[in-house]
Amino acid sequence: MSSSLPFEPSKASWLLELLRKEQTRRASENRLIEYRPYAKQREFHDAGAHHRQRLLMAANQVGKTWAAGFELAMHATGVYPGWWQGRRWTRPIVGWAAGVTGESTRDNPQRILLGRPGQWGTGAIPKAHLIDTSSARGLADAVDTIRVRHVSGETSTIQLKSYEKGREKWQGETLDFVWFDEEPPADIYMEGLTRTNATGGMTLITFTPLLGMTEVVRRFLLEKPPDCQVTSMTIHDAEHYTDEQRAAIIATYPEHERKARTQGIPQLGSGRVFPFEKSLVACQSFPIPEHWVQGCGIDFGWDHPSAGVRVAWDRDSDCLYVCAAHRAKAQTPMMFTAATLPWGAWLPWAWPHDGKQSGGKFNAQDQQQLQAIYKKHGLAMLFQHAQFEDGTNGVEAGITEMYERMETGRLKVFAHLLDWFEEFELYHRKDGLIVKLNDDLISATRYAIMMRRYFVTQKKPKKVREEEYGPGPRADGLGWLA
Repeated sequence: MSSSLPFEPSKASWLLELLRKEQTRRASENRLIEYRPYAKQREFHDAGAHHRQRLLMAANQVGKTWAAGFELAMHATGVYPGWWQGRRWTRPIVGWAAGVTGESTRDNPQRILLGRPGQWGTGAIPKAHLIDTSSARGLADAVDTIRVRHVSGETSTIQLKSYEKGREKWQGETLDFVWFDEEPPADIYMEGLTRTNATGGMTLITFTPLLGMTEVVRRFLLEKPPDCQVTSMTIHDAEHYTDEQRAAIIATYPEHERKARTQGIPQLGSGRVFPFEKSLVACQSFPIPEHWVQGCGIDFGWDHPSAGVRVAWDRDSDCLYVCAAHRAKAQTPMMFTAATLPWGAWLPWAWPHDGKQSGGKFNAQDQQQLQAIYKKHGLAMLFQHAQFEDGTNGVEAGITEMYERMETGRLKVFAHLLDWFEEFELYHRKDGLIVKLNDDLISATRYAIMMRRYFVTQKKPKKVREEEYGPGPRADGLGWLA
């Protein structure tokens, strides 16, 4: 019986297997075309359209190095997917990719870009675009330079570096792109950033913040230069884990490392001042009942932000609610007042005694003068600085009251006040002392709580009766009040 196939079935199976292998080979040598970022990785990429300095501060093993490696491959080749909304280069680039040591650079950025040793072209850079590589001296399988064919027909160059050789090895070159995989020392980061100034290039940093509130972390989280952007990625943003796997991973870490390794939140010295989950303090916003008393607190600032909060007090349950917040640098009293006066001109404002408590540069006399200036612009500043009923104003006493109220559910903050919760997460101690950085809204809250005995209810405008003013002409002939 003759077969209708042009060749034997055994040959057809062999050919099918050959085609499958070829398909697998081609896919392995062009991983860039298949790259699909998670939502947080996409946010990180998109930010490149408007920010020169980007930080992906993420949990362990969630894809931070993967995301940066594939972005660098796009810029080096000029091959951008249809979904791409980040920055584009229409010419070849010169860039560096770096890790802590030569070994970590080989095992992480190099592996993501090229693939494993002996399999060059199976990483983020497609094999068809890979021209050649040069080996690094003194380290097996390590690469020094990667040359990549750009779609323009010209050549991009990526050099692999490490932090261990010091800042001097980072001088001299002019670059379009620097990728720091794992947190660099501050001097090396600034040197790398400087390499991109002439080209208007960019820097990427990808790391898990195990070193705590370092100078580099402070730059992005606290100082916030205009061209900086931070993307935070937790284990819950990594779509390759199931809920069961996430729970098991979280449970493996010791408590003091858990937030850094699973949420990308910096380890904070000897500990956070308020070591509570956000969910314990946050609540959904709601209209404040008319019989609740309210007041505000302000932390004066200039180089560090001026900050204000509006607080409502349910005296029946003795629960305080932070229901509005405003924080801004280099804002004059007139500008600050314009931003906060809509909360209500009737609200009393608590203010600090001296700069040592608020983290600023003001002495007590300066604070008195500022109080008068803000009052002149329309804020109902209280007649005396923030203090407890016994006349004391200690920082630790105020922090202790806030702590106890959070712990017992008697201090709540509207969940949409993201700037307030940013400070809440980062407020910490070092060597037992509170670190007075990025605490402006926290301080303003403390002042308001200290002076809550002066909170008031909003008085309704009195309804004017005509007889209070006597008779008079009206448009309709019934009286002048019309």
